[in-house]
Amino acid sequence: MDGMDYVIRTAGPEDAEAVESLDGSFTTRTVFEVTVTEAGFALREVPVDPPLRKVFPPDVTGEDTADGEDKEDPDSRTYVAVGPDGAVAGFAVLSYAAWNRRLTVEDIEVAPAHRGRGVGRALVGHAVGHARERGARHLWLEVTSVNAPAIHAYRRMGFAFCGLDTALYDGTPSAGEQALFMSMPVT
Repeated sequence: MDGMDYVIRTAGPEDAEAVESLDGSFTTRTVFEVTVTEAGFALREVPVDPPLRKVFPPDVTGEDTADGEDKEDPDSRTYVAVGPDGAVAGFAVLSYAAWNRRLTVEDIEVAPAHRGRGVGRALVGHAVGHARERGARHLWLEVTSVNAPAIHAYRRMGFAFCGLDTALYDGTPSAGEQALFMSMPVT
């Protein structure tokens, strides 16, 4: 991963604080403008000036995402990427639905100082491995239309757009943004 050594492992209770405090914010000079059409939707990447800085609010669900395995669902998993300094550099929270054989990336974040080094790709690689173990046919995720850097990264990894929700963020701090859904086959 770009000359840096990261270890990807299943998260444990000792990782909870680091996962919760990880800076998942981003800054972008472009966003995706969504137009709903009769046949679906169209996306157009447009510049924003000044650049948009997005800071996600803390998780208000009270769920512990870093305990490794959901105690009620052995198919769920959280992976952490640990940097050479021993600190958590990123994480991915995964869940599996057997009925449609879908592995969902519930959340994936890489700290700003570790972006562009393959950490996100390595976490998705572990998600693919977990998906294969479960017999999943595809990975699925949701991303806001303003997170152009993540959208570009997901597309480079093999994800494609598969859906849109224009109301998912209504009544939240992200109101006005569109939820884009992306999937990638597990081969």
